[in-house]
Amino acid sequence: MYARNVSIHLKPNMLSDYTRTFENDVLPLLRKQNGFKDEIAFSGSDGTDVTAISLWDNKANAEAYNNNIYPDVVKTLARVLDGTPKVQSGEVVNSTIH
Repeated sequence: MYARNVSIHLKPNMLSDYTRTFENDVLPLLRKQNGFKDEIAFSGSDGTDVTAISLWDNKANAEAYNNNIYPDVVKTLARVLDGTPKVQSGEVVNSTIH
């Protein structure tokens, strides 16, 4: 399994807009991607820092998403973002998702 870890900084008071946009516009795109397994996102206590982790069956499918769909996702979220999200990725070494 492969994971993408996206660190996002939101504009102030935009967490609910981010959540709504993610659920309505981004998640449906993710669900259509080959190899997509799961997504978990959490925010810091101030509501401006979000970490979104997506799980994929393999690196090739995660990279295909990153190269083909992710740029559109960033555009979709642009109105709530403060800066450019930071993406890290790697092989999953432990997980309870089967």
